[in-house]
Amino acid sequence: MQLKDAHILVIDDDEDVLTALRLLLKPKVKQVVVEKNPNALQGLLNAQDFDVVILDMNYNGLVNTGNEGIFWLNKIKSWKPATDVILITAYGDIDLAIRSLKEGASDFLVKPWKNEKLLDAISEILTKKRKNKNLKIKLDSATEIIGESEPMQELFVKLKKVAPTDANILVLGENGTGKDLIARSIHENSLRKDKPFVKVDVGALTESLFESELFGYKKGAFTDAREDRKGRFEAAQGGTLFLDEIGNIPLRQQARLLTVLQNRQVTPLGANEAIPIDIRLICATNLSLKDLADENTFRKDLIYRINTVDLIIPPLRERQSDLTLLAHYFVKIYSGKYGKASFELDPGFIKKLKEHPFPGNVRELQYALERAVIMAEGGILHAEDLAFSPIEQQPETELKLKTTNLDAVEKNTILKVIEKNKGNISKSAKELGITRTALYRRLNKYDL
Repeated sequence: MQLKDAHILVIDDDEDVLTALRLLLKPKVKQVVVEKNPNALQGLLNAQDFDVVILDMNYNGLVNTGNEGIFWLNKIKSWKPATDVILITAYGDIDLAIRSLKEGASDFLVKPWKNEKLLDAISEILTKKRKNKNLKIKLDSATEIIGESEPMQELFVKLKKVAPTDANILVLGENGTGKDLIARSIHENSLRKDKPFVKVDVGALTESLFESELFGYKKGAFTDAREDRKGRFEAAQGGTLFLDEIGNIPLRQQARLLTVLQNRQVTPLGANEAIPIDIRLICATNLSLKDLADENTFRKDLIYRINTVDLIIPPLRERQSDLTLLAHYFVKIYSGKYGKASFELDPGFIKKLKEHPFPGNVRELQYALERAVIMAEGGILHAEDLAFSPIEQQPETELKLKTTNLDAVEKNTILKVIEKNKGNISKSAKELGITRTALYRRLNKYDL
């Protein structure tokens, strides 16, 4: 989206600010609406969609703490979660404005602002909107991959590149991240989308079932073989075969699978002739590529065969900026499923979500939100409506082991220093040896 096509809403109780912004934006954008009273926000947002809301942090008749801006920000995100919000703040509200980024604000500007900087901020938001719209991969009318965070955008870019090809794909990710969803999206966006998509949980197949399920059998091949049966490779002919939990199959089965992939043909049990196969192969595992490459458990030549391109799905804790978006998405789905009216999400509810590490990833989030919708009374979901399953709890030491990459170390260091300095950004920046601006950029980067 370009600046000239944008619809902008400005909320500020200062007439001079409203006049200045109206004069600045009117020649640049398609529509600019100004309003003094934040209580009019819901009516304005219900009446039409705005691409960006520019929101002051303090209003007449209220204590000038800046918390009003946080309050109305949360309201906007509850009513219209896809709306981007830029907060306008006085210098003394900077620390609070930084906290607002974690609450869902897209940016903040310090009074008096520079016109060029304001226009750049809006343009950057609109550019991101355009990219997100182009990159979101829809699977069907009811299901889509949800994510606007940087890790998910990078994943979408790779998906768009590899989906139209016939390259074999290895999808890596923790349990609950949505590996099967990614596999199906690859198929749906490929040239094979009108052909079968066949999924097999190979990790659950016993050794005796492995060959009969994958390669099929002829009548009389074994005691219970009363008729010919196609295997999954044949069933996926012309389409996509998705082998889930590939890291769990024994070495003997790996050798059989490798032979089939090399020769591009299968021989059903009890048959004398091989059948040519034409499939696109997608495999998935919750193991890392390093763990998978242990030759004591997995053949490296098979890894090369199944892994023309690998796609790594980030865990939910590394894409926290998607939490609010995902929450609204699942709450809407389950509200419809259980015949309930639409829910607002209380700020405390969102805060509790963001403080949870989600070891079970999106699957855990999904089930937690389904329970919340079922148990909730009234039209607002509160923090007490949210309960997390104890089966997903991980030992603290295990969680720490997963935060050894450079970005995670930097993020944890920043958190500790800010906590030590009781939220004082200047002292924290000085202790970290960086400027305040550099610290703000990192806070924004890590959604702190």
